[in-house]
Amino acid sequence: MILHELIDYETLRLIWWVLLGVLLIAFAVTDGFDMGVGTLLPFVARSDVERRVVINTIGPVWEGNQVWLVLGGGAIFAAWPPLYAVSFSGFYLAMFIVLAALILRPVGFKYRSKRDSAKWRTMWDWALFIGGAVPALIFGVAVGNVLQGVPFRLTDELMPIYDGTLFGLLNPYALLCGVLSVCMLVMHGGAWLGLKADGVVADRARLYGAFGAVGVIVLFAVNGVLLALFVDGYRFTSEVDPLGPSNPLFSEVTREGASWLDNYADNPWMLIAPALGFLGALGALIGLRRGVEGLTFLSSKLSVVGVISTVGLSMFPFILPSSIDPRSSLTVWDSSSSHQTLFIMLMCVVIFLPLVLAYTAWVYKVLWGKVTEDSVREHSDQVY
Repeated sequence: MILHELIDYETLRLIWWVLLGVLLIAFAVTDGFDMGVGTLLPFVARSDVERRVVINTIGPVWEGNQVWLVLGGGAIFAAWPPLYAVSFSGFYLAMFIVLAALILRPVGFKYRSKRDSAKWRTMWDWALFIGGAVPALIFGVAVGNVLQGVPFRLTDELMPIYDGTLFGLLNPYALLCGVLSVCMLVMHGGAWLGLKADGVVADRARLYGAFGAVGVIVLFAVNGVLLALFVDGYRFTSEVDPLGPSNPLFSEVTREGASWLDNYADNPWMLIAPALGFLGALGALIGLRRGVEGLTFLSSKLSVVGVISTVGLSMFPFILPSSIDPRSSLTVWDSSSSHQTLFIMLMCVVIFLPLVLAYTAWVYKVLWGKVTEDSVREHSDQVY
């Protein structure tokens, strides 16, 4: 028996769909609170010392957290080449803006305290705000556009042709998803600051984080209603072959009403995801108002997991639907790499992912503890 045939093609495709979701959720759960903290920076800290407290709650971990974004991009490239080709070319300008904003973060960390100038440091504080708020907004806008369908088509040679524009991505539903994303990460960042900071910084962070949690509850519900009433979903109209070749043009797909809700009717257990999104946000709201640190952060993480999982489960098996040629839509069953490639990559994941998780856990354990104003003053020349 050939080694990669130990796991059949259908199962490997499903495993890699789950792994992609895990990597994206890991990025949102970890680097998400970094972006939330950056977004909150100008509002929860008023003096220079307070701002340094905020920055140093994420300073030691943000680089490791951002690794999940790199792993997610690598997984798309290795396991879902058509998805990589369409999304990274079609969303090129949007991704360029995201990367430009993310670049401001390390530069801001490194240069902010190099000069003892209020104007200089304020400039970098707003750069860190941009580095948190802009990616959070654009990631949400991207999800909103994926739910509505992306304007691309495949030629007979499977070459993707994107017919959209940057401003076309900024439609009302997508922007609403973007605001939901910002609220979610503000909630998450507020929960993190409540856990890692103290004094007035933590108090203000809990207040803004509570506003974010309310925004998540309200906007998640509104988005769900709009998705059911006004956003056309996608479904197969032909027989699906989970073991078939990676060629979307072999399938027949149509846009039809509230198709994104079909999976919940067919598999009621999937309702766990939206329930987790709502209950996690509610738990975070209660915890933020009562100052319960650990439970608040856990609830916030569960809400992030629930919101993102809701999108993935609603769309399954679609990954990137096409709004101008539904037949070109990319799905789990017809847009993956080969059987052998998926198996080899899975073996790499089995070996290296536990190492990444173990190292990440060790780093958090070593660096655990609150960041206080006294500690920042005492080690002023050693911290951000």
